Amino acid sequence: MDVLRRHFVAGAIAGITLFATAAAAAAGTMAIYKDPQCGCCEQWAEAMEAAGYKVEVHDEADMSAIKTRFAVPADVEGCHTAVVDSYVIEGHVPLEAVRKLLSERPDIAGIAVPGMPAGSLGMGNDPQASYDVYTIAKAGAQSTVYYQVRPAN
Repeated sequence: MDVLRRHFVAGAIAGITLFATAAAAAAGTMAIYKDPQCGCCEQWAEAMEAAGYKVEVHDEADMSAIKTRFAVPADVEGCHTAVVDSYVIEGHVPLEAVRKLLSERPDIAGIAVPGMPAGSLGMGNDPQASYDVYTIAKAGAQSTVYYQVRPAN
């Protein structure tokens, strides 16, 4: 009887460990939706992977459907759309803003860099770049500036 009990307990512990490991891995996975022809999106994805995120790239021919699926407001649409830990990351958001979002975990839908600002991550990564990262608010709230990128003086 003791042998069966030990096997049961060992199996239960192994199962719990496997489940916890799988859940932790899934939580850190960043799904990136991009146009298959877009090189700047590929560079952004590579930067996220180099920063330690597990990246899954999904080439999508219809990015407008992706923007609709993840409720990205038209005024903050960027080049590509990513999702990590239930947050939407739209466009060429810098790594520092992604880290801030995931550490602070604010009650917003995500963050966005509208358009394709010159010098942003994936668009030349220029230390003299200047642009804002906006919130993607939940259900009708107004977007606000979440993070600012300014040249180092």
